[in-house]
Amino acid sequence: MAKKRSRKTKKKKRIRFHKSFILPFIITLTVAVALGVLALAAHQWIMEPVKTKGTDVVQSDHESGMPEAEDTEAEKDVAENAGDDVEPAGEEPEPEHVSRYQEELDDPAYMEENRIYTVEPAEPGRVTMTFAGDILFDVNYAIMGSVRGSDDISQGIMPEVMERMQAADIMMLNNEFAYSDRGTPTEDKQFTFRARPGTAAYLTDLGVDLVSLANNHAYDYGPTALEDTLDTLRETGISYVGAGRNIDEARKPVYYIVGDMKIAFVSATQIERLDTPDTKEATETSPGVFRCWNGEKLMETIREAAQNSDFVVAYIHWGTENQAELDWAQLKQAPELVAAGADLVIGDHPHCLQPIGVIQGVPVIYSLGNFWFNSKTLDTGMVEVVIDETGIVSYQFIPCLQSGCKTTLLQGAEKERVLAYMRGISEGVRIDEDGFVSW
Repeated sequence: MAKKRSRKTKKKKRIRFHKSFILPFIITLTVAVALGVLALAAHQWIMEPVKTKGTDVVQSDHESGMPEAEDTEAEKDVAENAGDDVEPAGEEPEPEHVSRYQEELDDPAYMEENRIYTVEPAEPGRVTMTFAGDILFDVNYAIMGSVRGSDDISQGIMPEVMERMQAADIMMLNNEFAYSDRGTPTEDKQFTFRARPGTAAYLTDLGVDLVSLANNHAYDYGPTALEDTLDTLRETGISYVGAGRNIDEARKPVYYIVGDMKIAFVSATQIERLDTPDTKEATETSPGVFRCWNGEKLMETIREAAQNSDFVVAYIHWGTENQAELDWAQLKQAPELVAAGADLVIGDHPHCLQPIGVIQGVPVIYSLGNFWFNSKTLDTGMVEVVIDETGIVSYQFIPCLQSGCKTTLLQGAEKERVLAYMRGISEGVRIDEDGFVSW
């Protein structure tokens, strides 16, 4: 654009014009100015809507969250550097959940003293517990023939059975023998059981978390072998209940904290039903098992466990060997366990299956029978119980078979045969085609 001339210069040129040109010049100038004004007005009128429309689009894009024009490189650098010091906008992170039992969890000494363990469940808010009956690892008996030489427990307890055991959050069974190379067999006792300490590793392979020692064979090789058993299990990482170096340890429950739930396990034995049994009861100063032929101490223990937990499992060694019928002692003690606070009762000892019953809403399986114990062909099974903070969610009986020193998971007609048998001996409950029990 040319620079504007000064007013002084313009005046000099105007003085030189002839008078005859003044009027036409004025008219022409007036017309030109008028046309210029009109052109400027038209330009403003045409351009204004465009500007307005453009403004509307930008506002609309901004309000709708659409990205604005790309920043210059300098602006990008500033923005990126600023982001290093500024937390991104967004929702506040949820606070980490604190267990109802956090005070206990934060005190390792208290946990150890009171035999409290922790479990991370496969399904949050629920705990799956699986139970089986009697096992035996004594190499002098036929049952170990299937694994002799291979040292592979899956040759005796089949892989499909092991999978169900390993899937449990808490797996429990009856360890009916001692782990020791020491001790003397109980005099005049027909069967005495003892296994090499190294075989305790089989429990880990099976997914076992907890064993009951409250039975009539844990003391077969005397107090020394029983103490070796306690040491071996502890070193292997397997919890135990129902025996100890003194009566306080023998009767003490084992607890598992799972999220906001705390589960107690109590175990005791009625066997042998004599004033002077071969299997000695623990005293204040000597090792032994927790006996419940006189059930007063057991009921007291159940009540204490109920006060200190949300769910109580009672695992009881009772009944008459090789008899499917319940005996008077089982019938007497089962309601007492429920009244004391047991939420689930698991039984063993008779070496055969016994009925599933229900007492005041609490399921009781009186005997799970042999799980992997001898060379006989016997129906057996496992019980899988799922609980949450409201109580029992599901209860399933899983039919198995002990035969030829192997335990297998039953399917098809054989599975239905065992389920039909359990239906026939169990009153007050329903058992469906998959073994789920309701009442």
